[in-house]
Amino acid sequence: MDSLTSAGPVTRKTFDEVVVQTYAPSNLVPVRGLGLEVWDQDDKRYLDLTAGIGVTSLGHANPALVAVLHTQAERLWHVGNSYTNEPVLRLARALTEATFADRAFFCNSGAEANEAAFKLARKYAHGKFGPAKSRIVSCTNSFHGRTLFTVSVGGQPKYTEGFEPLPPQIDHIPFNDIAAARTAIGDDVCAVVVEPIQGEGGVVPASPEYLKALRELCDATGALLIFDEVQCGMGRTGELFAYMGYGVTPDILTSAKALGNGYPVGAMLTTNAAASAFTVGAHGTTYGGNPLAASVALKVLETINTPEFLARVRQASETFIHVLQSIVRDYPHVFSEVRGRGLMLGMVLAEGYRGRAKDIAKAAETQGLMILIAGMDVVRFLPALVISDAQIEESNRLLRCALEAFLSQAK
Repeated sequence: MDSLTSAGPVTRKTFDEVVVQTYAPSNLVPVRGLGLEVWDQDDKRYLDLTAGIGVTSLGHANPALVAVLHTQAERLWHVGNSYTNEPVLRLARALTEATFADRAFFCNSGAEANEAAFKLARKYAHGKFGPAKSRIVSCTNSFHGRTLFTVSVGGQPKYTEGFEPLPPQIDHIPFNDIAAARTAIGDDVCAVVVEPIQGEGGVVPASPEYLKALRELCDATGALLIFDEVQCGMGRTGELFAYMGYGVTPDILTSAKALGNGYPVGAMLTTNAAASAFTVGAHGTTYGGNPLAASVALKVLETINTPEFLARVRQASETFIHVLQSIVRDYPHVFSEVRGRGLMLGMVLAEGYRGRAKDIAKAAETQGLMILIAGMDVVRFLPALVISDAQIEESNRLLRCALEAFLSQAK
């Protein structure tokens, strides 16, 4: 008997029986995928515009990544942090050559990358200025992970309720509000953290003026500027990282999600000056930078970071935005606008349909289209970056069918 089925069949009901209920997943249980296509347990086919929440940016079961993983799996899986390994050294060199950074720290997720960034910022400030410089300033409606530290820095109280007492010296300001930033960022601030495009907060891009103002305020106060690019990085905006399109360089950048195309890996990128605060033993991780993850991530980086690939992302973005805007024009009572950058896009619900984003996503799933939400008022799209024009047109057709079904039920 196949080892994958030796314990007997499993269904969505099995989740309710044996898994901790931190999520309420769809009844759809994907079993295989290829590119932007997914098939469920009944062999029904879906067009996937979620990419696993911005993760499988090169598509499901990407052949080049499968080959790299297979090759590395036959060589070396894990050695522990008493040793380094060739794949992680190649990945670190490639990331630093492609970005502002001098140094990279590898871990397993975006939350861990942000945890490392926040710890580094405090360690750096304590060493250079003393323990009084410890406050972290973040934005309301931000999301930086689910550890106690990162969820506290994130600006959504629904994720911290019941986990008090929370880590102190963390303040939140309105996103894109320069005046609020000037008021909040003083000499006791060790770090300012911001998503260049808020993802979970509603697919809201930062204005160039806002990010430039944060850079100036950090320079004036000695705080480190941290860009959380876990969702918006790795080609998602049509640049390798979003900061490149803004012309504002952070001191620390965090990456994960698409970096491994589904293989768990995260990275914190930073300068020599900031990195010097992390001495031997100051921080660590068992699996971070293991050869399997590093091999896959390097291939992902090499694939995305070419002028041709990024140009195609920008071209696909224009085509997809045009499609979504046409839907807004045809359904003005349902949607008010399209926002976002690259292939990180959201359709904002109009007043009369606020709170119904999940209902629209369910209707889309029934039509064979997998989409996301960003809160209850925004329908979110994070398709694989390799989406074709034909798949964009199919998205148009399926989404319109879903809206008609949704509206017929909403009457």
